[in-house]
Amino acid sequence: MSSLAFLVTELQSLASETRRKHPEVREAAEKSLGILRASPEQATIRLSTDGPQSEELLSPVFMGCATKNAKVVAISLGSLQRLIAMKAVPLSAVPLIISTMNDCVSQGVDIQLRILQTLLSLITNFPAVHGTLLGDALLLCFKLQDSRIAVVSSTAAATLRQLVMFVVDKVVDEDRAEPSDQNPTLTTTFLPDESSVDLQPSARDAFSVFEDLCLLANSERPKFLKLESLHKTFALELIESVLTNYHDLFHKHSELLLVLQHLLCPLLLKSLSERPIFPLTLRSIRVVFLLLKQFSDELPTEAEVFLMLLIKVVAGENDGDSASSHAPRPAWMRVIALEIIRGLCSDGDLMRGVWQRYDSQQAGSNVFAALITALKRLATEKPALLGVGTQIMGLGIAPSYSAEGSTGYGIDVGSVAGMVANAASATMSGVVGMIGAEASLSVSGSSMKLQCIDQLDKADSPPIPESYIYLLALQCLVSLVEGFATLVLPLYNSIVVMRPRAAGEPVVRAPPALDLASLSPDDPASTQLRTVHDMLANGWPALLAALSFYISTNLSDELFADVLGALQSLINVSGVLRLTTPRDAFLTSVSKLAVPSRVVSSLDSFQEPQTPKSAVLSVENLGLAGLAGGQANHPGLSERNLACLKALISSALFLAGSLGPSWFDVLEAIQNADYVLTKGTVISSKKAYPMSSAPSSGPSGAAGNAPAPPRHPALVDLDADAIQHAIQRLFDSTKNLEDDSFRDFVAALCKLSAEMVGMQAVAEQDYLEGKSAEDSPGPKLTPQSAYAHRRRASGIALPRTMRTGDFGINKLGTVSLLNIHRLIYRDADVAWTAVTTHLLAVIRHPQAPQSIRLQAARILDEILVIVPRNLNTAGDMQGHIQARVLNVLSQQVSAGTSVDIRRKGLETLHQILQSSAHTFVTGWELIFEMLASVCKLQTQATPKSLPSDSDLSTLSEPPTPRRPTPLQIGEKSNVQLIRIAFQSLTLVCDTLSSLSPEHLRLCISTLGLFGKQSDTNIALTAAESLMWGVSDSIQSKRKDVEKEPEYSALWMFLLLELLGLCTDARHEVRVGAIQTLFRSLQLYGATLSLKTWDDCIWKVIFPLLDSITTSIRQTGTSPPATDIPATMPGSGQSWDESKTLALQSLSTIFSDFLTLKIIQLSSFVDAWRTFVSHVEDSFLFDSRSVSTAALRCMERALDALKGPASDSSLALSVSDASERAWVACDEMGNRLSKSTTASALQSPQSGGSSDKLNAIGISPSPRITREVSKSVAQSRAEGVGESEWPLARLNRLMAILKGVVTYSNSPEYRPDIDGLTPVQTAIMSTVSSISLSIPSAPSLILSDLSSYATLPFLAAFDVQDYSLPTNSPSRHALKRVTYIALAKKTMPMLVDLYLEYKDSLEIYADGTLEAVLSAYSIPIKLKYDCPPPSKFGHDPPLWKTATECFLRIVKECAWRVKTLVNGISDERVEGIWHQILDVFKGGLLADCSAALSLPLAEQEAEENFDLALLATLEIDAIPSLGADPRVPDRLVVSLAKSLERASLITDDNRFVSRDVDFQAQDGSHVEGNGHVTGTTRQPSLVPRERFSYWCLDLLFLICSDVAKDQEPARRRVASLCLPALLTRSRTVLANYVADGRLRGNVPFPRFLEEELLYVLRKLLELRLWSGILWAAFQERPSEVAVEQPLLDPKLSPSQLIPIAIHRSPVAHLFHFYPLLCEIAALPTKPPSAWVLPSMSNIDETVTVQEQPAGSAESQTDHGGTETRRSSVGVILRSKMEAIEVDSRQLSRDCLIVIGRELGSQV
Repeated sequence: MSSLAFLVTELQSLASETRRKHPEVREAAEKSLGILRASPEQATIRLSTDGPQSEELLSPVFMGCATKNAKVVAISLGSLQRLIAMKAVPLSAVPLIISTMNDCVSQGVDIQLRILQTLLSLITNFPAVHGTLLGDALLLCFKLQDSRIAVVSSTAAATLRQLVMFVVDKVVDEDRAEPSDQNPTLTTTFLPDESSVDLQPSARDAFSVFEDLCLLANSERPKFLKLESLHKTFALELIESVLTNYHDLFHKHSELLLVLQHLLCPLLLKSLSERPIFPLTLRSIRVVFLLLKQFSDELPTEAEVFLMLLIKVVAGENDGDSASSHAPRPAWMRVIALEIIRGLCSDGDLMRGVWQRYDSQQAGSNVFAALITALKRLATEKPALLGVGTQIMGLGIAPSYSAEGSTGYGIDVGSVAGMVANAASATMSGVVGMIGAEASLSVSGSSMKLQCIDQLDKADSPPIPESYIYLLALQCLVSLVEGFATLVLPLYNSIVVMRPRAAGEPVVRAPPALDLASLSPDDPASTQLRTVHDMLANGWPALLAALSFYISTNLSDELFADVLGALQSLINVSGVLRLTTPRDAFLTSVSKLAVPSRVVSSLDSFQEPQTPKSAVLSVENLGLAGLAGGQANHPGLSERNLACLKALISSALFLAGSLGPSWFDVLEAIQNADYVLTKGTVISSKKAYPMSSAPSSGPSGAAGNAPAPPRHPALVDLDADAIQHAIQRLFDSTKNLEDDSFRDFVAALCKLSAEMVGMQAVAEQDYLEGKSAEDSPGPKLTPQSAYAHRRRASGIALPRTMRTGDFGINKLGTVSLLNIHRLIYRDADVAWTAVTTHLLAVIRHPQAPQSIRLQAARILDEILVIVPRNLNTAGDMQGHIQARVLNVLSQQVSAGTSVDIRRKGLETLHQILQSSAHTFVTGWELIFEMLASVCKLQTQATPKSLPSDSDLSTLSEPPTPRRPTPLQIGEKSNVQLIRIAFQSLTLVCDTLSSLSPEHLRLCISTLGLFGKQSDTNIALTAAESLMWGVSDSIQSKRKDVEKEPEYSALWMFLLLELLGLCTDARHEVRVGAIQTLFRSLQLYGATLSLKTWDDCIWKVIFPLLDSITTSIRQTGTSPPATDIPATMPGSGQSWDESKTLALQSLSTIFSDFLTLKIIQLSSFVDAWRTFVSHVEDSFLFDSRSVSTAALRCMERALDALKGPASDSSLALSVSDASERAWVACDEMGNRLSKSTTASALQSPQSGGSSDKLNAIGISPSPRITREVSKSVAQSRAEGVGESEWPLARLNRLMAILKGVVTYSNSPEYRPDIDGLTPVQTAIMSTVSSISLSIPSAPSLILSDLSSYATLPFLAAFDVQDYSLPTNSPSRHALKRVTYIALAKKTMPMLVDLYLEYKDSLEIYADGTLEAVLSAYSIPIKLKYDCPPPSKFGHDPPLWKTATECFLRIVKECAWRVKTLVNGISDERVEGIWHQILDVFKGGLLADCSAALSLPLAEQEAEENFDLALLATLEIDAIPSLGADPRVPDRLVVSLAKSLERASLITDDNRFVSRDVDFQAQDGSHVEGNGHVTGTTRQPSLVPRERFSYWCLDLLFLICSDVAKDQEPARRRVASLCLPALLTRSRTVLANYVADGRLRGNVPFPRFLEEELLYVLRKLLELRLWSGILWAAFQERPSEVAVEQPLLDPKLSPSQLIPIAIHRSPVAHLFHFYPLLCEIAALPTKPPSAWVLPSMSNIDETVTVQEQPAGSAESQTDHGGTETRRSSVGVILRSKMEAIEVDSRQLSRDCLIVIGRELGSQV
C-alpha cells in the first residue's frame, strides 16, 4: 500500500473519530479527502509547493491536534508524519507544525513518541531548516528528553542524537557543495575568544549547537538553544558522538577548534577535578580520549594537561588544586583512566608524538616518563593479587619470599602441596577448590565482559575484578613495546640488512647495530628512530621493572607469551639502537627468568626421595605433580623457563654482531641452561603437561573432557632437543662473525669459564676444608666475598659435588676448532692469545677441580696438535710456530703437581721429538725444563714464559685463600711421569753432538735429577749409561786446548752431581753415605790439615746437617706419630734416624778432635755458633729423638770444653763458647715459655704443622738448663768453685722453669690432679734447691710460686693423644692438664715461706705479698666453681685450702703492715689492704647456690667454715684497718658495702647502696629516707640465710661501742661503716612500710617478718660511740670520729638540738624516727615471733657456745693454742624462756628510748 493510501486511511479515521464531538474537524477531514480523491497527485504537489489548497489539506491535521483528544491527536500526528514523509508539506508550514507539536507535547506517552517521530522526519526532510526554527525543533526534543518516563526520555535522547548528527552532517555536505555563482548567505558569528567569523547557515547551526552543548554541560546558559539546563551526561554523550563521527570536520573549521579549546577542555578538566561521579566521569574521560586521539597536535597544552591528569589518576595521586584533593579517587576511575591509556598506548604514532611534544623539549613535561613510572608503580601495587608464577621459578623449587632472582612477593603456592600431604581426609573437590582460589592474572579471569568505559547505561560503577586494573597495566606496557618494535625492526632490516651492496662486498651475516649519527637528519624514518631511541633510553628502567614483575607473577599462557614477547622486543630494539645498558639489563632479566638461580643451585643438593611401598594419598595420585614441582620435585626447567631461554637465544642470534662484552651474560645463562637440561627435569611441550601454574579459564571438571586449546606460538617446540639444537646453532654462528665480534665472543667465553672455574675452586676448597675441619679444630677459611657474590648472582653454587666438566672450556674448544684458520693466519690477539692463555690459567689454577684442569689440558692439546697439521708454510713461519707451541706446552707441563695434566703434556712433547727433534732450531731450554720439571716437584720451578698477571686476572682477582701446594706426589704417579720424560731424554741424548756447552750443562743437571729418582732402573741408567755417554762426549771435546777449561769445569760439575747422592732420598744410600763420611773423618782426622778441617766443617758437615734438616722440614714429619711406615724411603722416621746418626757421629768428632784440631781453627767461634744454632734448631723443630741427640751432642761438646778451660791461651774461646751455650739455652727456654701454641714455634722455612714441639723431651729440660748454666758459671769463676747465680740469671731460670711447666704442646703429659708429674717434680726440686740468701730471692720465689698457684684456674688446657696414629678415632680424645697438684703443693709453701720471711721488708715493699694474696683470691672467689681437688682421694676443696692459708697470712700481716711504718710506701700499704679486702669481699659475696644440692649437715658445715672469714675480719683485720692512717677511707667504706650486700637475705635491694670500687677516689654518703615504692612481689631468698644474718651481726658489731679496746681505731671504722648499716636497716624498715600499705591484711613471708623483727631488735639494742653518727655525715669522717668539736653555746636551741641528737649513742633511732612512727601506727596486724632474750640480758645461767669455725682457735707463733673469741655466730644454749615480740611493740620501744634520750619520763 502506498503512502497516499495510508494518508487517506488516516484521514478517514480522523473524520470518523471526530464525528460527534468535533464536527468541524470531521468536515475539514472530509474536505481534504475530497481533494485527495479528486486529484491525488495534484494535491500532493500543491502541498509541497504551498499551493492554494495546501491550507485546506493541512487544516484537519492542525485542527485535530488542537482538540486535545488523545486519540484524535494521535491520528492527526500520524497524518502529519505521513505528509512529511511524502514531502507534501510546504516549508512555510514548518513553523506551524513545530508550534502545533509543541502544544501537544503535554499529551500522553503515545502522543510524545509520535511527536518525536514526526519531528525527526520533519528535520531530516527539510535540510533548509536553520537558525531559530531549528533551535525550536531541538528544544522540543530536549523537553521530551527531560521526561520522567523512561521510554520517552530514551527515545528523545536517540532522536536528539540523530538530529545533532544531522545538523553536523549538513556542514559536511555544505563544505562538499560547489560554490554557487551567488554569494552564499553568511552570518557573522562571535567565537569564544571574542573574535568573529562569517559562517554559512549549516556551519552556523553546527557551531551554535555544539557551543550550547558545551555550555549546557558546564551548567551555563546556552546561546542558541532556549534551555535552562541539560543533564551533563547527556550533553557529554552528544559531544562524544559529534567528535567520534566528525573529527575531520573539526580539523577544517577553526571555529569548532576554538570551542574545543575554550569551552570543552575547561569543562572536562573541571569535571575530572571535581568529586568523581561515575556517569559523568565516564563520559568526560571518553571525550578526553577523543581529544587526545584526534586533536593532540591542535591542542598541545590541553593534551598535556589531560595526559598528566590521567597519569595521576592511574598512579593514585590526587590533584592538589581540586576541591576533593583530600579524598582518594575511587578505584573505578583508575580503571577507566587506564582503559583510556591502553587505547593511547596502542597508537605508536601518538606515543611518539607525545614524546616529541613534551619529553623531548627542555621545558616540557615528562609525560612519557611519568606514564611509564605510573604503570610500573601500579603493576607492583598489590602483588598478592597476582600470585607467584611457580613455573617461572623452575620445577621442584618452592616459592620463597627471599628467593634469589625473585621479587619477594606473592603467595607461597608451593605450600598447597604441603596442605594436600597433611590433610589425609581432604577430598579431591576441596583440593581443587583450594587451587582454584589461587591468585592469578588472565584475560578470561581478570577482564570484564564489557570494559568499564563502555558501560554508559550504569548509574554506578559495575563490579570490577580486583586484578582487572593490573591486566590493563600489562596490556598498556605490551602495547607500548609493540609500538617500538613495529617501527624499529622493519626499518633496521631495510637500512642494514637489505641495503644495496657494491660489487664484491660480502654479505654481512651478523650485522652491527644502527649508527643513528650516520643517518640523514631530514629523513622521517631517521627522526622516528631517534625518537624511539630517546624514549627507550629514558623509560627502560621502569619498563624492565614492570615487565620483570609481571612475568614472575601467576600469568596465563597468553599473557605470559605477551610479556615475554615484549621483553624480547625490547632486547632487539635496544640492541638495534645501540642502547647498551638497556639491552644488557633486559638480557639479564630474561637470563634469570630462563634459568632461575635456585634451580641451578638446587640440583647438586637434591636427593631423590625414597618411594614408599604403598601410598594412599600422594601428589601424583591427586594429579598435582605439576603443582608440587614436577616429577618427584626434581629441580628442573619449566615450560616457561624454556620459553624464556628460547627467546634469549633468538635475541642473541639476532644481535650477534653487536653484543660485544654482553656475550658474557648470554653465555652464562646458556651454560646454566645446558647444565640443567643435562641433569635436571624438563617438561616437554610434546608431552602432556600435567598441570600448569597459569590460571585456568574454566571448571576443572570440564577441562578433562574438552580438547586442549591450541598453545601460543611462543610455548611450542620447547623440548630439550629443540633447545639444545638452538644452543648449538648459536655457537655455529660464530663462523659468520667478524674478527672484532669474534674476539668479543671468545673473551666472554673465557671470562665465563674463568668465573666458573674460580667458583668451583672455592667450592672444592670449602669441601676439602670442611672435611679437614673434622680433624683440625682450627678456624675454617671462608670463601672470598667476590666469588660468593658471584654464586648468588648466577646460581652457580656447588655445595655437594663438583661438575665433571666446564661448559666454557668445552665450547671454547668447539669454537676454536670451528675457527682454526683464525688461530693460524690471523693476529694472535684475535683468538690464539685469549684461548691459550685462558686454558693455561685454568690448568695452573691451584684450587681448580682436577676434572676441569684435565678438560682444559685435553682441549689445549687438541689445539696444539691441530695447529701444526694445518700449517702449510715453511721457513720463518715454522720457527715462529715451534716457539709458540713449545712455549704453551712448557707452561702446561710445568703447571702444578697434577700428574695427568703433566703426563698429557709430556706425551705431546714425546710425539713432537719423535717426529721432528732434528729439525728444532730453538726451544732446547724449554725442552730440558719440561723434562726436569718431573724431578723438581719440591722446588716448583717457574717456566721462562708465563702468562702475565692480566691474563690471569679473571681467576686471581680477588685473591682466594690458597691451600698449601703439595710438596710431593704419589710414588707411582711420579714414576709414570719419570718414565715418559726419560724416554724423551733418551731421544735428546742421541743428539748430543748438536748441543752447546750450556745445553750440555742443562743435560747434566737433568740427568742428575733423574739419577735421584726412586725408580732404580732409571736412576742406574741415568747415572751409569747416560752420564757416561755425556762424560764421553765431554772428554772427546776436552781435547781441544782452547775449550779445555770450559769443559773441565763442566766435568767437575758432573762429579758434584754424582756426589749429591750422599743425600739420596733412599734411606740405605743416605745412611751408608753418612757413615762412610764420618768414619773417614774419624779415621784420618788426625792427619788432616787445619785448612782441610775447615773445608770439611764448612763444606761437608754443616751442609750435610742443613740438607737433612731441610728434608725433614719438607716432609713435615717432625712428630713421630705418622701413618708412613718407618721403613718406607723418605718417611719422617727414617730422616730422623739419619739426622740422629749424623749428630751422634758429630758428637764423637767433637769429643775426639775438639781439643786437638777444631778449637785451634780461626773460624772456631763461628763454627761453634753454627753448631749451637743447629742444636737450638733441633730442640725447637725436630722430634724428641733428634732433639735429645742434639742436646747430648752439646753436652759432650761442653764436657770437652772443660779440658782446655785451664789453658790461658784458650780460656777466652772456652768462655765465649760457654756463654753462647747459655744464650742458646736461654733462647730455648724463652721460646718454650712463649709457646702456648705450636704455631708460634714453626720454623720460618719449614711450613710444618703445629706439632713441632710435641716430641721434645721436656723432662730433661730443667736439668740440662741447670747443668749448662753451672758450667758457664764455673768457667766465669775461673775454676774457683760453684757460686749461686746473680738475681738476673735467677729470674731467667725461673722464667724458663715456668715456661716448661706451662708448655702446652707436649704429647708426654701425665695426670696431675692427685700428684705432681715428673716435670713438675723436677721443677719444684729445682726451685727448692735455689738458695734464698741473696737479696730479693725470697720475693722472686714467692712471686713465681704465687703464679703456680693460679695455674689451675688460668692455664689449664686440653691436649690430644699424639701417641696414636693420625687417623685413629681415639687420637682426638682429650686429656686435661689441670695443675691441681701443683697448686695444692704451692699454696701451703707460700704460707711457710711468708712466715719464714715475714719480717723481710722486701716482700711488702715490692708487691710480693700482694701477688701472694691475689693468688688466694681466685679460688676463694670461685668457691664451688673451682675444679675438683682430687680424682681418687678426699682432699679438701681448693677454696678451703686457699681460705685457710689466706687467714694464716692475714693474721700475721695485718699488724706487721701497721708496724712497718717507714719501710713501706703508702701506695704499697693501700695495695696490700686493697688485696686483703678484695679477698674478703670475694669470700663474702661468692656464689653459694651450688651448696643447696648438698645435704643439710654439709651445708651447715660449709657455713661454719665460712664463719672463719668473719671472725678473722672482726678480730684481726678491722682493728688494724682503722688503726693505720695510711689506709684510705674508701677501703673501709668498701668493706662496709661488701658486708651490707653479704647481709642481704633476699634479692629485694631497693635501698641497698651500690658497691664501691676500692680504687674510687670519692667516699660514700648517707642517703636520706627517700620515698620507697611498695610491691607485692615476693622476693627470692638467698642460699645461706644464716650466714647473711652473721654478716649483719658483724656490721652492727663494727658500729657499736661493745669493744672497748683500740677505741680510736674502732671509732674511725664505725664512722665509715655506719652509713652502710643505716642503709641496710632502712631497706628493711622502708620496704615493710611501703609494702604493708599495698598488702593490707595479706601476711608477709616468714623471712621478711623475721628480718624486720631482727633489725628492730638490733636497732633497739645498738649503742653507738658518742658522736659517730654526726661524724659519719661530715666530709671527712675519720678526722672527727675520735674527737668532736665542742658545741657552740651561741647556737640557737633549734640548731643545738639536732647536733646533740646526732652525737647521742642512740642517734640511729632518731635517724629512723619517721619510719618507726609509721611502723608503730600501721593498722594491720604486726609480725610477731618468739625469740630468746638478747645478748645484753644474758646472765650466768646462759651457756654460750661458739661455732666450730676456723677462727675460734688459731695457731700462735710459738705453736701453742691461743683462745680468740668472736662475737659473731654464737649459739645460745639457755634454759631461759623465750619471749614474744612484734614489730609494733619493738617500734614503740625504740620510740620510748628516743623519748628518754630527750629527757621525757616515759
